[in-house]
Amino acid sequence: MTTSTSTTTAAGFRAITAAVATAKGEPFAIRQARIRAPKDDEVLVRVVATGLCHTDLIVRDQYYPVPLPAVLGHEGAGVVEETGPAVKNLKVGDHVVLTYGACGYCASCSGGHGAYCQHFFGLNFGGGDLEGRNAIEDDEGRPLHDHFFAQSSFASFAIARENNAIKVPRDAPLELLGPLGCGIQTGAGAVINSLKVRPGSSFASLGAGAVGLSAVMAARVAGAATIIAVDVVPSRLTLAKELGATHTVNSREVDMIEAIREITGGGVDFALESTGRAEVLSQGIETLGRLGAMGVVGAPPLGTLAQFDINSLLLNGRTIRGIVEGDSVPQIFIPQLVQLYQQGRFPFDKLVRFYPLDQINQAAEDSSSGVTLKPILRFAH
Repeated sequence: MTTSTSTTTAAGFRAITAAVATAKGEPFAIRQARIRAPKDDEVLVRVVATGLCHTDLIVRDQYYPVPLPAVLGHEGAGVVEETGPAVKNLKVGDHVVLTYGACGYCASCSGGHGAYCQHFFGLNFGGGDLEGRNAIEDDEGRPLHDHFFAQSSFASFAIARENNAIKVPRDAPLELLGPLGCGIQTGAGAVINSLKVRPGSSFASLGAGAVGLSAVMAARVAGAATIIAVDVVPSRLTLAKELGATHTVNSREVDMIEAIREITGGGVDFALESTGRAEVLSQGIETLGRLGAMGVVGAPPLGTLAQFDINSLLLNGRTIRGIVEGDSVPQIFIPQLVQLYQQGRFPFDKLVRFYPLDQINQAAEDSSSGVTLKPILRFAH
């Protein structure tokens, strides 16, 4: 296991161990670094574990233009070690899940839609705070790009703000909870908050990765009567049945559109596209029934275009909408998902596999190849 340290260095910095994305497409490098103390409404969190998400990998590979070298990681879970002077509702020792950054005061945030914050890209992908400053520097004092999703949790300690450090019960398994901050919140929230899947309805998850399977579990919680999981990996489809899918479709073996229309008698009420593949989105629109709604959460490279028949959309009253972070209010939704897990109704632990931090590149490879649905990196403090 990778070890880390909490030694305080000169000028109030704390020594940390971090996985650094050094250059486009290059493996993560384990580095010793240091992090400053929290200020204002910030908290310093001792990271117990952090999920590895598809977004971390596409940023490493520069699908999104986050400046490198950078400490990525955005599904952290840990314990509050220190608080800034403006923190009101968190205290040292609290268990928290770290989620996306939002300003908290723009029109979207004020309306309960922080995932569409006016400053979302800068806060989550800017490589620093909104003023361009960094909290982490390497062991020679050179700044490392950080504040990734307002946390940069591929490190033994992370700086977050009070509004994206979500308090969770102490009796919940903290090392498991990090993915609730992004990937699992995204799939579940898309179903419950965005599409508002209703009891007795039909739902199709186009893609059975961690996000798609989280959507399957959420559709069962929401009471959908027909839940269809689509993928090309048989083991994922088998797991989908365990998690609540009533039907599975291997789109490598059969025509997805025909299969879903046959299962539902014309098309699904709701569908979620989580693969990030333009052709799957185009086909997915044709799986919808009349007045059907399609949510899009899969993230392809910037500039990717998809094609569809406008009249197919128009004449059937179909809807397509993009969804960020499950359109959730994390302070409400993440504790709800924890409670559902503790009740045995949302068994997302079946998606995960644990790795020590120094095996991050193996975890990334296993995630990309489909061997592991949701890697979680653990820290040994």
